Amino acid sequence: MLACTATSLLLGVCISAIFMHRSTYTKSFVVTLALLPAMVQIVIMLVNGNLGAGVAVAGAFSLVRFRSVPGSAREIGSIFFAMAIGLATGMGYLAYATLFLVVVGSAMLALSASRFGAPDHTQRELKVTIPESLDYDGIFDDLFERYTRRAELIRVKTTNMGSLYELVYLVELKGESINKEFLDELRCRNGNLNIVCGRLSSERDEL
Repeated sequence: MLACTATSLLLGVCISAIFMHRSTYTKSFVVTLALLPAMVQIVIMLVNGNLGAGVAVAGAFSLVRFRSVPGSAREIGSIFFAMAIGLATGMGYLAYATLFLVVVGSAMLALSASRFGAPDHTQRELKVTIPESLDYDGIFDDLFERYTRRAELIRVKTTNMGSLYELVYLVELKGESINKEFLDELRCRNGNLNIVCGRLSSERDEL
């Protein structure tokens, strides 16, 4: 048991180190992630061969929320990674657990360092405010044709007690930088009201 627990703690620290590579994190989550394999391993060793105890523990785990806020895809993947390590060490397969850590951890680091799945940096979210007197249908089409490869109106909402419209476009620029002339011409077209152009929001749901 001591050998399995020590291995679980060591592999848990390695999982935490992998998670911390090129990502934002909190100390509480990293510490919990390091201890999770050992906790799962202890539970597996205690209920090994006892079906009733296994069902009871599974029911208890289902009542506990791991975090008070929804986690990102990477956090959820790391949690399952740590639980898989804990299951392997709890069954006594220490060599398999170490091999699993090396293989999956190396894959995670390699994919994080590569461009695999990276978003297109030429895509921008453009928010343009116009007065209610303007017809927003096709008002910026000529500018989009000149400065972007593609532009799509994805949302329209009223602001300032209905006296203004906020148009939200998904645009694909012809280059990675935002052209100042493009913004200047938009300002002339919308009466010098607010214009916001930036990368797509990172606060969207990931799953």
